[in-house]
Amino acid sequence: MRAIIAGGGTGGHLFPGVSLASHINNKYPKAKIVFVGTERGLEAKVIPKSGYELKLISVKGFVGKSAKDKVNSVLSLVKSLFECKKILKSFCPDIVFGVGGYASFPMVLMATLNKIPTIILEQNTVPGLANKVLGKIVDAIAVTYPETIDYFQKEKVYLTGTPIRKEILLGDKQKAINIFNLERERQTVLIFGGSLGARKINKAIIDGLPYLLSLRDKIQIIHQTGESDYNWVMAEYRKLPFKATVLPFIYDMAEAYSVADLVICRAGASTVAEITALGKASILIPYPYAAYNHQEMNARRLLSRGACEMVLDRELNGEIISKKINKILSDPVVKKEMEMASIAFGKTNAAEKIVEIGESLIRRRI
Repeated sequence: MRAIIAGGGTGGHLFPGVSLASHINNKYPKAKIVFVGTERGLEAKVIPKSGYELKLISVKGFVGKSAKDKVNSVLSLVKSLFECKKILKSFCPDIVFGVGGYASFPMVLMATLNKIPTIILEQNTVPGLANKVLGKIVDAIAVTYPETIDYFQKEKVYLTGTPIRKEILLGDKQKAINIFNLERERQTVLIFGGSLGARKINKAIIDGLPYLLSLRDKIQIIHQTGESDYNWVMAEYRKLPFKATVLPFIYDMAEAYSVADLVICRAGASTVAEITALGKASILIPYPYAAYNHQEMNARRLLSRGACEMVLDRELNGEIISKKINKILSDPVVKKEMEMASIAFGKTNAAEKIVEIGESLIRRRI
């Protein structure tokens, strides 16, 4: 199989693509895979380290930009279409996957114009602009939520879930205890706000610790702060009697998940897919500036099933977050029910389903 995986920008778009690539490689050891993205997206840092080839295109974002930037975006799109045509001609893919974000648009569009099978992934409840347009012309659409089906031509839509990295499911708890300097008998709270951290979450946690003193001998914390907040957050932890491992970035995420009794984080599609696949109890704090408010929609879907607690960013403070933490960790029944609802919500075989759809499209073309 020769496949192009186009898109990225954020981890929510990129990591499902990495999961797809991993599954294709496992199924087809001789497969050739090329990622297509931009130098400004997360893919420029992640993909070269993953061992895959990355082709860069010039396209720039459109949604939420000024009038001048929108003009530049249109001009960059025209240039990118020619760049994508060149990539297609030199690589000759059997199929093109669009994993979301503006970087996916020109490649998927050019592939459809060249009658190459195409699939787009929509991880959020409400599709972004690129996928709304592409949905009209692609061969198949893989969605995470049933509500998303109504935005597309139903005969093209497959309810697959969001692909997650297989290594996330394979975390080693003993390794985690060693890496993060943990104690086996304590409950572990895992806190992160994305690769760059989230100051609002960091501040709320620090402000909430004094309310959690009754749990200080029962819990331990793994806290990813982001580079910019690391020093002051670390200093604040030193003032209070909590066992905590504070890091600017967590590289061993599978291990961090494996040992977590409670996850406190944003509600991006990939993160939600990971915590539900693992059946973790969570407190979700949707990023308030996400396009189409999709993070809040993601969180509300879990909340409606009893699979999480949710705190809106504008309401977040130390007292509120501490009450949520105490509610979950002080009552084993509450925590267990949330875990059961979470794992019932999760899907672990999305990548396999999407690759099977791709295989069907390739056979149909032949």
